[in-house]
Amino acid sequence: ILTSLVEETLSSQIVSTSRVVVEEMGKILSEAIEEIEAAAEKEEFMALVKKANEAQHVGGNCVIVRDPHGVVAILAPWNFPVDEILLLALPALAAGNAVVIKPSEVAPLSGEKAVEALQADTPPGLVGLIQGDGAAGAQLVSSPDVDMVAMTGSSATGKKILTSCAADLKRVVLELGGKDPMVVFADADVELAAKHAVDYSLMNCGQVCCAIERIYVAEEIRAPFEERVAEMASEYISGDGLEASSKIGPLVTKSQRDIVAKHVEGAIAAGAKVLVGGPEAASILAAENPNGNFYPATVLTDVPQDAKISHEETFGPVISITPFDGQDATGVELANDTEYGLSACVYTNDVERGARVASAIRAGQVGINNWPLDMASLECPWVGQKGSGFGYHSGADGWRQFSSPKSIIFNDSASATAIPDKNNEE
Repeated sequence: ILTSLVEETLSSQIVSTSRVVVEEMGKILSEAIEEIEAAAEKEEFMALVKKANEAQHVGGNCVIVRDPHGVVAILAPWNFPVDEILLLALPALAAGNAVVIKPSEVAPLSGEKAVEALQADTPPGLVGLIQGDGAAGAQLVSSPDVDMVAMTGSSATGKKILTSCAADLKRVVLELGGKDPMVVFADADVELAAKHAVDYSLMNCGQVCCAIERIYVAEEIRAPFEERVAEMASEYISGDGLEASSKIGPLVTKSQRDIVAKHVEGAIAAGAKVLVGGPEAASILAAENPNGNFYPATVLTDVPQDAKISHEETFGPVISITPFDGQDATGVELANDTEYGLSACVYTNDVERGARVASAIRAGQVGINNWPLDMASLECPWVGQKGSGFGYHSGADGWRQFSSPKSIIFNDSASATAIPDKNNEE
């Protein structure tokens, strides 16, 4: 089961749940609806999860089966407070585990909607809910009753979780932060690259772990690229997420807005130029909306590579552009100049060059003329290399993290048929 009632519950509450998401964390209504619709459509996802957990017959007389870990603690983020819970909880449950879910304290009611949908489709006690702040999460992680921890969130929190879990060697899956690069070569489709630069830097007000946070554009095409980016970014109007005219909502908290403002101001002090938005526009917006954590869509160019905005996760509506000499080696070097390694994208009309550069970038997923999350198959694992993760989720490799393989060895292949081989069934 696991999906029928989940889908039914969420599908019947798309608008109401979406409004809760908007009111709690600020994203615009259309993006919230998109998230809830994705959360409610998990039939294909669950079919693949089921297949990943099936017994594997190897060597004729051996069968690899999978044992659940026991109790999985799930710590969810606030930026996608409903769907991220299901992406972790569904494979954990399908592997035979019980789960205890702690939504973000910033979006507790949104997370509770996801938990209620899961509880409607599972026996009592199999899906638990804990509400609270970081202290509640720390207590859950350290509980002797918890066998595994799965978390999506910041790298700082992920390191604390690893430290806590080390004492008992608990299984851990962490999807953490990113500082994802976009490399645009001189032979790229400028219109496509500019559109993706804007769309995937400003989506969800830039509050996406795999948002484009650094753009390296070949000097040869910087002028037309920057012109189109500035034109499109200017259309992103800040406002209440429930208002149809709003293209981006407020940032989730004042502290997050302050981080964005400091990064932008630091970049300008280091020599960056403002093409759209920036501190002056931010001051006007703040005066017009004194009770909101708004920051305008901002485009910067000539951003120095040693500026803080080029290395620390900004998580806000900023398009940060750094021109480069257009050489493959330089593009790779700049893309890899980060402690993170979540995703990246490369834009070029030379597919071989794209493949060559993508292979050299240290990231879990790299798109060639696309944003990876938008185009990746459900069968692809979602991996954070370097400081962007520990373990991984999604895809067969990721779903299997929620169980341990166990080899059962028979004396002959005929005996091994005692465990059905679903891969060879007619």
